[in-house]
Amino acid sequence: MPDVDQVNKSHRESRVKKKRKKENDAKQHKGKDPRAFAMAGVQSSQKRQQRKADREHRKLHLPMPSHATAAQSIKQLEQLEQAKPGSRARQGTELAPVLIAVCGPPKSGKSTLIRSIVKHYTKQNIGEVKGPVTMVTGKKRRLTLFECPNDVNSMLDICKVADLVLMLIDGSFGFEMETFEILNILQTHGMPRVMGILTHLDLFKKTSQTRKVKKELKHRFWTEIYAGAKLFYLSGVIYGRYLKREVQNLCRFISVMKFRPMVWKNSHSHILADRVEDITPVPQVQAHPHCDRTVALFGYVRGCPFREGSAVHIPGVGDVRLESVNQLGDPCPLPTRVEPNTKVGGGEEGGEGAND
Repeated sequence: MPDVDQVNKSHRESRVKKKRKKENDAKQHKGKDPRAFAMAGVQSSQKRQQRKADREHRKLHLPMPSHATAAQSIKQLEQLEQAKPGSRARQGTELAPVLIAVCGPPKSGKSTLIRSIVKHYTKQNIGEVKGPVTMVTGKKRRLTLFECPNDVNSMLDICKVADLVLMLIDGSFGFEMETFEILNILQTHGMPRVMGILTHLDLFKKTSQTRKVKKELKHRFWTEIYAGAKLFYLSGVIYGRYLKREVQNLCRFISVMKFRPMVWKNSHSHILADRVEDITPVPQVQAHPHCDRTVALFGYVRGCPFREGSAVHIPGVGDVRLESVNQLGDPCPLPTRVEPNTKVGGGEEGGEGAND
């Protein structure tokens, strides 16, 4: 045979490898048409970026003071404590009451909870809850309870300024749509302190069923907030109020709670109006029933101070100008510091403590 080189058939690649190689090549060369994803407009892009920055800024928390700063402020606090409440030395230094929003779906026990907390602190019974309720709960702390209506606009407004949110959940029904709406709004505006309260547990007849519902709702609540979030249980109602021991445990936990300040709330002035009065002259209203009204709003200023002539936004009304801002006496002052009477020689009591 003549000397001829042997020609062998080339090795055929596996179909799987060939298909995988084809997919990899397609991924590398795959591209988007830049004309389809170009910027539609400069102004709309700027608005999107500004809105994104505003949403991130609302969630920022102020840094907590260091030990050195706290040590320097202790002397100032001691000097303020020696001054009388309401004096010039303490004028503007007393903090506004802690704002607690009571949220939840209809018929979940919001008004009953407010009446129970008021009864615990003030030993007084209130009927229908109308508007904010402010009360003194300690030597240096006041609370303002506000029942949040079941309206998206009201939820938005109260979640922006609330320091603590009491989330009521009907144990016999579970989580409802209002609960998820409030939680989404809270996450958008910086997520203040949230405490869950499970009500209507007295409707279960078996203890095993009650224990099972508590466990399921607790883990569902932890999924929405964070693992270990505080959840209280209110088992029943007696004489229109929750059990005394359960309300006492809830109030004790609220009294020792610390609230972390947020940048957005501290840099924006806001007022939760405790009282609204129409001070328009009566003859003017009788002559022109649809005339412009002059309205006086009373409440505690939170955040930075208000200035006369500044523009403010009233939900449901619009943007208006402040004609005047006046500082009035505190309608719910902190308890005065009364020094014990000291004995002077001869058995007579000193007059300085009595005069104070």
